[in-house]
Amino acid sequence: MQDALAARIASDPRYIELKSKRTRFGWWLTLSMMVVYYGFILLVAFNKPFLTTRLGSGVTTIGMPLGLAVIVFTVVITGIYVRRANREYDALTEQIAKGVSK
Repeated sequence: MQDALAARIASDPRYIELKSKRTRFGWWLTLSMMVVYYGFILLVAFNKPFLTTRLGSGVTTIGMPLGLAVIVFTVVITGIYVRRANREYDALTEQIAKGVSK
């Protein structure tokens, strides 16, 4: 019974669409995170003078807000994925479940 259900789900065009959309979006988010993270790491490795430039007369350097921005960016893209999953992917999953259980 389980194998037949799995086969019906795998052959459902909506499931194929869901997998494609989710995978493509996941790769875009992964790519954007890699660019941001490794961009910061490359700055640390190759442009320390820029990162150690002070902002104003205090002890805060440009590297501190940039490091914080990397962390905030991670939270933001996680939120973007969750929002899209709740709105789009969950609806497609529900349609698939209803369609194959008939």
